[in-house]
Amino acid sequence: MPYNTFTVGSDCQVVVMGPFGRIDMAHVTGFESHQMTLALRVDRLDGVQLGAELPKGWTGSFMLDRGSSAVDDFIAQIEQAYLAGQTIGAGTLYQYVNEPDGSTSTYQFNGVVFKLTSAGVYKGDAAVTQRLDFYASGRMRV
Repeated sequence: MPYNTFTVGSDCQVVVMGPFGRIDMAHVTGFESHQMTLALRVDRLDGVQLGAELPKGWTGSFMLDRGSSAVDDFIAQIEQAYLAGQTIGAGTLYQYVNEPDGSTSTYQFNGVVFKLTSAGVYKGDAAVTQRLDFYASGRMRV
């Protein structure tokens, strides 16, 4: 539930639908996304400056403490399918945000592809933190 009048990190939930089905990540500790754009600038002869930012997709990442082999298995399945010459479809990502007014905002990322940036560092009694990056061709509110 949102705290007071602003959103906190625990107000966000994400659901990943990969090319082979839903991926249940055990301990997601962070989620971040960024809009990508292509900047266009016009310098008119009369001195007026014009600009536009053309949408070019979204990038982002998940931080998670490894609680199961789900993410490792997900990436291994994609890699094995690629090496076997199979067609690999894109996934879909859903972000749910609990708003301060009690409503829920839902965003759908389409055409999502994934990259396991870090499978984790295994040492002593420390948690194994993984990072899963993604690129999406677009995001829309649903």
